[in-house]
Amino acid sequence: MQSERKRIGWLEDIIESVHDGILVIDSSGIVQLINEEYTNITGVQKEQIIGRPLLQVRPGALLPSVMKSGKPREGVFRKERDMEYVVDMAPIYENNEIIGAVSICKSITEVYVLSKELKQSKQRVNQLEKTVRRIHQAKYSFSDIIGKDPSLQKVMTQAKRIAHSDLNILINGESGTGKEIFAQAIHQESNRNAFPFVPVNCASIPSSLLESELFGYEAGAFTNSKQDGKIGLFELADKGTLFLDEIGDMPLELQAKLLRVLQEGTFRKIGGLIEQEIDVRIIAATNKDLVNMTQKERFREDLFYRINSVHLIIPPLRDRKDDIPELASFFLDSQNVQIEEKVMDTLLQYDWPGNIRELKNAIHYAINIADYNTITFDDLPQSIKIPFLQENDNLNAVQSLDTLIQETERKAIMEALQQTGVTVNGKKAAAAQLGISLASLYNKIAKLQIES
Repeated sequence: MQSERKRIGWLEDIIESVHDGILVIDSSGIVQLINEEYTNITGVQKEQIIGRPLLQVRPGALLPSVMKSGKPREGVFRKERDMEYVVDMAPIYENNEIIGAVSICKSITEVYVLSKELKQSKQRVNQLEKTVRRIHQAKYSFSDIIGKDPSLQKVMTQAKRIAHSDLNILINGESGTGKEIFAQAIHQESNRNAFPFVPVNCASIPSSLLESELFGYEAGAFTNSKQDGKIGLFELADKGTLFLDEIGDMPLELQAKLLRVLQEGTFRKIGGLIEQEIDVRIIAATNKDLVNMTQKERFREDLFYRINSVHLIIPPLRDRKDDIPELASFFLDSQNVQIEEKVMDTLLQYDWPGNIRELKNAIHYAINIADYNTITFDDLPQSIKIPFLQENDNLNAVQSLDTLIQETERKAIMEALQQTGVTVNGKKAAAAQLGISLASLYNKIAKLQIES
């Protein structure tokens, strides 16, 4: 008996600690219990109501009818004198028999505050979604792809035709040919362009982290995981496009999980139990021979066929050299800089193993090195000049006056720096010794590629 009273007292203590108002009636409609919060919300004192029929104290009470019908009610507005509150009511069952009913109240003020917080949370979520979409917008369209070469134009025509479909796409091309620009252009042209374009380089992320980057994880999924879990790139790209660059570097075990997502249209976070539906278009890119990799079992054959619904092959720059003048002009970025004819001849003869990216870097390097508004052969990067210097024996046998002057300057500057040092004060002293300004010394160090 004592233990029973102790248990009842313990339950009453629990109910008193609840922040909502609680009232309980038995099967006869007699009030058996209220907590202090119920009094705070309704103004009804314990001595006024406990042990008495609820309808006698509160003639308009709905709880007895809820008990009788056995059907819960939620969000019922109530007013007692100047007290306004919202009530949830439900019958209490024991062995499938109704033995009473419970009423749970929240004050209108509290409901208003919660409603306001919910509204603010929804606004924050909407703002976050807009921010995510803004961050993950594609920057390039087909109008940004430069070149009139027939092989390039053929690929662009194919890409435009399939952009409006939901087919997965595999883009092949050497490094620097512009695979991501094509992927962004396809996304921009598609019906998904209002949703995120999310790029991920499968080669730049360690294999141990790539799965969590793609699929995310639940809170506490593993040691050192974020407290709130992590949203994955698949979820981030929902209804949009996920660009998997360098997919040939994806680990085999992760390829199996990717294949399942593409087949089922669902995924599960690391440590998660729930399958989430996803609507994502995959554009994959690689500079590797995936057919050869499948034969060597380094890439899953079934995944290859799944991502290879459409296959685009971007031609390397060496196969469309007629586009180089237009590309070089674009990379000059409207600056008042010209390119010597000899330089353009060099650009047209060079094989460009780094493709468009290498051409862009070479032009930007030359712009910053050139003394005047004209890019000369000497302003080009060494990696481009050396093959031509080696082929031209005359340049090694008979040096031009410009070359002799540069070599003399180079030797004089290096000797001066050896004497004065390469600190800022040392360079000031070297400039004074050479009879030139410090700014001129820095320019010549950069132009002559002197280590300092």
